[in-house]
Amino acid sequence: MLNRIWTFFFIGGFVAAVGRSLAGHAGVWREMVGASFEMAKTGFEIALGLTGVMCLWLGIMKIGERGGAVEFIARAFGPLGRRLFPGIPAGHPAHGSIVMNMAANMLGLDNAATPVGLKAMGQMQELNADKDTASNDQILFLVINASSVTIVPTTILAFRAQLGAADPTDVFLPILVATFCSTMAGLLVTGAIQRLRLWDKVVVAYLGGMTAIVGGLVAYFAHLDQAALETQSSLVANGLIFGFILAFIGAGMRRRVDLFNAFVDGGKEGFHVAIGIVPYLVAMLVGIGVFRASGALDLILGGVRALVETIGGDTRWIEGLPTMLMKPLSGSGARGMMIETMKNAGADSFAGRLACVVQGSAETTFYVLAVYFGSVGIRRTRHAVACGLAADVAGFAAAVGMAYLFWG
Repeated sequence: MLNRIWTFFFIGGFVAAVGRSLAGHAGVWREMVGASFEMAKTGFEIALGLTGVMCLWLGIMKIGERGGAVEFIARAFGPLGRRLFPGIPAGHPAHGSIVMNMAANMLGLDNAATPVGLKAMGQMQELNADKDTASNDQILFLVINASSVTIVPTTILAFRAQLGAADPTDVFLPILVATFCSTMAGLLVTGAIQRLRLWDKVVVAYLGGMTAIVGGLVAYFAHLDQAALETQSSLVANGLIFGFILAFIGAGMRRRVDLFNAFVDGGKEGFHVAIGIVPYLVAMLVGIGVFRASGALDLILGGVRALVETIGGDTRWIEGLPTMLMKPLSGSGARGMMIETMKNAGADSFAGRLACVVQGSAETTFYVLAVYFGSVGIRRTRHAVACGLAADVAGFAAAVGMAYLFWG
């Protein structure tokens, strides 16, 4: 999939450049070559600048992981998990793997979430009567993974800091709301298709409580004027993030974790992550740079913008459309679109912030489907793709709504 997307950028760029050349824009080829070198340089500089921030965050996350943060969240959400997956017998180890995976995803611990998630899928496959066809429990698990609520969007905050955002954390609350809406939509759509007992009092208590908290935040910030909203949302976001840091350190101290060495171990992982994405980031940014310099991206966005204008709609959200279209297909592609939008429009612009919220609103549906179902040999996915995309659409709509609320 990633190979096809990358190739599309170059072929699409070439076709658009030929069209512009025939129309008299002879400088398009020079612009495309210049964009290639400029974006290659930008990709390397961004990735290199990420190392410090990634070392910091993954170091803190490692302390939290060893301090029991994942286990705490798993215990807290255990009763909900047991009711959402009725096909798994009580006491089966798959329940533990599922909630551990969800807990790790919430904390942004991909290195811990993916292995335990694959383990959970394998354990559910043992209970699956038709090995080629996804069971209801496996589909719901995949949809929740593809829309996973993320409490701390570490990578996005790091990219914003690297690209010069005045307050890199100002997207924290909008991302939290958008990813919550994505997960809730995926859960409700899948639950309706599978006829889950979503009105069970325990399920209602969990989902209703979380919805009340998120809805209360939105309602509170919605009544503030723009200046107060920016000030108070920044205060809440930074307070919550620093609160997580203190909580993780406190949990580590309670378990007598060697805090410094845990931080260093996590920092090493952060360093390797930042350096490891250099070739991928450069490749994707060069492809996107060529596509934009050729005029192809502006042509697509211009067509959508003209359509929206004819019905009297606001067109600012269209700048987040490239990230939206790319997100279900490729995480690297969506990340590249986000970075390109911030670089082109500014990290603190409406478009730059919107792209970040879109990026954090959902996971890469087709990648998650391929990895999780592919690991157990499932070929017939039933309603998994439709439910996953429904969650994506809900997340994107919420991202646009939050962008207008916070920066509109």
